[in-house]
Amino acid sequence: MSVAGTGFAFAAFVQFRRVVGRTLLAAIIAMTALVAVGLTAPADGVFSIAVHPTLLRVDRAAIEQSRARALGLDIDIKLGSMHMHLGWSALSISGASPADAEAQS
Repeated sequence: MSVAGTGFAFAAFVQFRRVVGRTLLAAIIAMTALVAVGLTAPADGVFSIAVHPTLLRVDRAAIEQSRARALGLDIDIKLGSMHMHLGWSALSISGASPADAEAQS
């Protein structure tokens, strides 16, 4: 019979928690190391991460492709020949097009 509060004290459960905790800690350390190496690597290197703050992006191409944004980040990740671009915005300013507004009227 277990005393109140000792339900998580079984040997198998403690071992499982310990393995999961160590695995998560190792993953956090590895991700931190990859980000640190990627941010400090030269732009023409094999692996690099570039972070560009975006105060306001409202050029014609961004509006047409629904990428207009304010207060955001542009993140470029390059690994060998693969290139990935991520864009995040606190304020998305790419709303409906004028054609959509006319269609709703």
